[in-house]
Amino acid sequence: MNGVLTLFKWVFRIITAPVWVPFWILWKLGEVTGLNAVIEAIAMSTGFYVVYKNLTRKPLRLSLTMLAIFVAFTIYGTLTAFQNAFDAGVELSADDRLVSVNKINFTQPLPISYVNRVRPMEGVASVTHLNWFGGYYQDPQNVIVTFAVDEGSFFDVYGEDLVMSEEAKAAWLGNRQGLIVGESIARLNGWEVGQRIPLNSNIFSQQDGSSDWDFDIVGIYTGSDPQIDTNSIYFHYKYFNETQSFGGNFIGFMAIKTEDPDLNEAVIKQVDDLFANSPFETETVPEKVFNKGFIEQIGNIRLILSSVVLAAFFIILVIVGNSMVLAVRERTSEIGVLKTLGFTSPRIFRMVLGESFLLSIMSGSLGMLAAMVMIGVVNNAPIQLPTLVMTSDLAIEAFTYMALLGFITGIIPAVNALRLNIITALSRN
Repeated sequence: MNGVLTLFKWVFRIITAPVWVPFWILWKLGEVTGLNAVIEAIAMSTGFYVVYKNLTRKPLRLSLTMLAIFVAFTIYGTLTAFQNAFDAGVELSADDRLVSVNKINFTQPLPISYVNRVRPMEGVASVTHLNWFGGYYQDPQNVIVTFAVDEGSFFDVYGEDLVMSEEAKAAWLGNRQGLIVGESIARLNGWEVGQRIPLNSNIFSQQDGSSDWDFDIVGIYTGSDPQIDTNSIYFHYKYFNETQSFGGNFIGFMAIKTEDPDLNEAVIKQVDDLFANSPFETETVPEKVFNKGFIEQIGNIRLILSSVVLAAFFIILVIVGNSMVLAVRERTSEIGVLKTLGFTSPRIFRMVLGESFLLSIMSGSLGMLAAMVMIGVVNNAPIQLPTLVMTSDLAIEAFTYMALLGFITGIIPAVNALRLNIITALSRN
């Protein structure tokens, strides 16, 4: 039996070696250089050693409390990254870009002739048009965000967001069946430049009755910001317009880039006034407003995600707060002894509060590391989702919540320890 246990211990040590070996090397280096003795002296003089020993005196309770905080911050980090990814569509919208759609509904078309009437307007830097294709690849369930666009003006409007080499742009302009695809959707489907693929539409059909179009992938674009969604693909409107069986010479919407964001209101008025009382009136809004309205149609994602995070934090607040009160109450007589030995009340107050901070920071940091792993897994998963990013703002926000959690859960037991007198402390036992 002892042999089996010994074998199990060695197997466990070998499996977990990547985790503990770096710390063991650091410890040995500290021993050789004398750094460990310095750290020990500092820990003893500042009371950190006592805090550490108090925190680890009940390993099971410590593990369960840390697990609760760990899970809560893993949920917080992952879901907030999701929320930021959805919000990025609004926050990264260009201030000088407008979207002009049919006033009835954005699903209704506009005549393509509108583009040339908007282009010479005062304050308009460039204008392009896009048409929703309703594309899918191989399976109707594998929906691809596909647009037929004006290849000549597309990058004039979106060139600051979508990054692609000049060679790829030239190849796209020179190939009528050329297709440019986003980095994320290319990775998801295993597409490469030079590959010829079929795409189907669940809306349009070709003049021969077929619903599939063939394309040559000529370029893969990336986003100028890591949070820019690269799950979309674009192809020539001319190819689409000449082959579709209905809806010719109509477009989905116009994207207008103004010379200055301050001119937005003037351009909006010009465009909408020009087409007022026509069969196809327009409604022009800043891109930020359009994207926000589009996302809100899916549902109040921010409210849903925030509710889940708040519920998780409320639960850990109760669990950790109760654990801290219980832990300090169990040490009432010890606190009395410490005060008898000369520990001042403010020092004991700091020790109890420091214990709460240490617990929150350690567990929360591990939770955020787990969230980073989760984000990496989601980004590489075979599903179509916006790119998740652990931003520095998110990390700072998380550490703020850790500090807040440590303060809220530790302040009451710390104040009780501060106010406790020696006679009461020793008599309670």
